[in-house]
Amino acid sequence: MPRKARIDAPGALHHIIFRGIERRKIFRDNKDRDNFVDRLGNVLSDSGTPCYAWALIPNHVHLLLKTGNTPLSTVMQRILTGHAAYFNRRHRRYGKLFQNRYKSILCQEDTYLLKLVRYIHLNPLRAKVVSDFKKLDQYLYCGHSRIVGHSKSSWQDVSYVLQQFGMKKSAARRNYKDFVKKGIELGRCPELTGGGLIRSLGGWSTAKMLRRSIERIKSDERILGDGDYVEEILKKANEQMESRYLLANLGYDIDKVASRVSDVLDIDAERVWRKGKHPETVRARSLLCFWAARELGITMKNLADRLGLTPPAVSISVRRGEKLAKKFGYRLINE
Repeated sequence: MPRKARIDAPGALHHIIFRGIERRKIFRDNKDRDNFVDRLGNVLSDSGTPCYAWALIPNHVHLLLKTGNTPLSTVMQRILTGHAAYFNRRHRRYGKLFQNRYKSILCQEDTYLLKLVRYIHLNPLRAKVVSDFKKLDQYLYCGHSRIVGHSKSSWQDVSYVLQQFGMKKSAARRNYKDFVKKGIELGRCPELTGGGLIRSLGGWSTAKMLRRSIERIKSDERILGDGDYVEEILKKANEQMESRYLLANLGYDIDKVASRVSDVLDIDAERVWRKGKHPETVRARSLLCFWAARELGITMKNLADRLGLTPPAVSISVRRGEKLAKKFGYRLINE
């Protein structure tokens, strides 16, 4: 059976899990871990991808990320490819480092954000990487140490998490620690790693009971949320795919998008491709990046190569182009 495509969109919250092949170690010592953390921070900063929780275990990693303007697949490719190349080179090994592709579960933020932060940050304790809860505060390879203030990483969005626990930082940290500590007795919480409404309901018995009461249930292993949320996400994903197929059938590629930008902004076509900081050029290239990335699904790297920019610069252009399109009502295709 073919694998289902991953679901992604700006603002989507994802629980990411990836493991070493045959559950082997992907970190052998702190040098491996330090290199990975540096790489993770650089990629997340460059791509504008918020991170709320993370934990390194010797043979696997958990991340809680929100998609920014760079597709999650691009972010993860940079992280995983970079670490695999470094690890193989340093340890003089060959072949695959990771088991299959990474698991990505799109999560309903209102319901699951704090549960996932707690679950992910308790992983080193569950895996016995640290001996007790107090030691977890000082474990540098987990986002928990940043939230409690023991260490800092500019790329981890500590403030967003603490805001859920109070306005004053000191009180919020105490409330956060109490919340995480209470999660120890909950165990492994498999519903937070498998996705799908059936798991989040508490199993098939609960699901069947709800079915008997004629409540409609949607289930998808790529999504963690209630029935309405799952249905909404799948609908948006289908609409996005249908839109991209339509654009492909109409012959839209990056050159045709550039032509449309030229028409919308009433400028010469060559201006769209011209480098420089002239306001007209910046507007044109921003709108081009926005439509190419969001409507056609062209990766930041491909756009960067075509435009002679860096991926972070393309991400900024996408955001600028989005604001421009919303402000003036620009559309790639007139309805």
